[in-house]
Amino acid sequence: MKSVALHNKLTGVLFKGFAVILFFAFSLSSYSQDVDEARQKEGRSLFKSLCASCHKLDKKLVGPALAGVEERRENVWLKAWIKNNAELRASGDRDANSIFEEYKGSPMTAFPQLGDQQIDDILYYTTVGDPKPTVVAGEEGVVRNSADAPGWLIYILAAAIIVAFLIIAGLLKTISELKGAPKTKGAVASLKDVWIGYKQNTFLVVLTVIFFMLMGAYVFFGTLFKVGVDEGYSPLQPIAFSHKIHAGDNKIDCQYCHTSAKHSKTSGIPSVNVCMNCHKNISEVAEDTKVEWDGVTYGKPELDKEIAKIYEAVGWDNDILEYTGNTKPVKWVRIHNLPDFVYYNHSQHVTVAGLECQKCHGPVEEMDEMRQFSPLTMGWCIDCHKETKVDLKGNDYYEKIHEELAKKYNVDQVTIAQLGGKECGKCHY
Repeated sequence: MKSVALHNKLTGVLFKGFAVILFFAFSLSSYSQDVDEARQKEGRSLFKSLCASCHKLDKKLVGPALAGVEERRENVWLKAWIKNNAELRASGDRDANSIFEEYKGSPMTAFPQLGDQQIDDILYYTTVGDPKPTVVAGEEGVVRNSADAPGWLIYILAAAIIVAFLIIAGLLKTISELKGAPKTKGAVASLKDVWIGYKQNTFLVVLTVIFFMLMGAYVFFGTLFKVGVDEGYSPLQPIAFSHKIHAGDNKIDCQYCHTSAKHSKTSGIPSVNVCMNCHKNISEVAEDTKVEWDGVTYGKPELDKEIAKIYEAVGWDNDILEYTGNTKPVKWVRIHNLPDFVYYNHSQHVTVAGLECQKCHGPVEEMDEMRQFSPLTMGWCIDCHKETKVDLKGNDYYEKIHEELAKKYNVDQVTIAQLGGKECGKCHY
C-alpha cells in the first residue's frame, strides 16, 4: 500500500508540475499577443514618414519626446493638436499655448489629412515602441551547422582510426598467441605486442614512411600555394563603414561611390565629399541600427560618433553648423591587392563584360566589415575566363582601343585588331 500511495503522490506532483508549465506557457503566449503587430507596424510607418524629422520616442529633437505621450495627454486633445494645432491654440487652449511658448513659437506642421484611426495607430506606436528584433528560424542554425560539419567529420575519422587500431591490435595479439607466444593481459601488454609486431612487419613500416612523406609534401606545397593569397583578409578601417547598411539596407549602387570602375583601371576610393552628398543631412543613425565591428556590436551611440568622423574629415563643425576648413584625410586600408606583374582593368569587366561587383567581391551588401571574398589567384581568374566567353571582335570598346593604337604606331587598324586577338589576348582580356 505504501508503494501505491507513493506512486499516487508522485503522479499528483507530476500533474501539478504539468499544470504550472501549461499556465506559464499560456501566460507567455497571451503576453506575446498583447502587442497588435499590425497596428504597431502601421503606426511606425506613419511615424517614420511624418513625425521622425522632428520627434524621437526617447529624447527631444526639434519637438518633445513622444514615448508614452498618451499617458500625459488625452486622446481627444492629441488628435486636435495633430490635425490643426494652430486652431487649437487660437481657441485659447492653455496646454497648446504653453507648448508653443516652450518651443519658442516654433509651429508644428498640421496634418488635417490624417484620420482618427491613423492617429490612433501613431499613438499606439509611441506607446509600445519598436518591435523587438527576432532571429529568423533556421538562418543562424544553418550557418552554425555548416561550420560544425568539418568538426564532426574529424571526430568520425578519429574514431574510425582508433577502432581500426584496436582491431589490428587484437589481430596481432591473436596471431602472436597462435604462434605459441604466452597470453598477455591488460592494455599495456597488448600495445607492446602491437609495437613489436609492427617493427617486425616491413610492409607496415614502408607504408607508414610513404604515408608521412605524402602528408609532408601535401602540407608543404599547400603552404606554398597560400603565400600571397589573402582570401578573408579584413583589416580594421578608420571609420566603421558598413556596406550592409549602405549597399544592402539603403540600396546604394556600388558605382555611385566607386565611380571610376566604369571607365578606369581602378575602382577608386570615394572622397569624403561623396559621403557628404548624403551625410550633410544624416548626422545620426536610426535607433535600432546595429553593426558588427571588430567583434563588438555597435549601436546608435557608437555609430553616431563614426559619422562625426566624416564631418571632422571634411572640416564641418556640426555644433555651430559652420565650415572650419580644417580637413583631415581618411586613411582607408586597402583590402584587395594584386601582384605588380598583374594587369587588371575594372572597366573591361564592368563596362565591357557587364559583370556585377559581387562576381569578384562577393555579397558586399551583407558585409558590415568589408573583406576579400575571392582568392584572386591566377587559377581563379583562368577558371572564370574558361566559363565566360570573351569575344574581342565587334566590340565598340576594343574598336576604340584599336583605333588609338593604330594612330599611335602608324599601322592599319586591321593589323592592330589581328594582334589584339592573337598576341594581346594572351595577357589582356
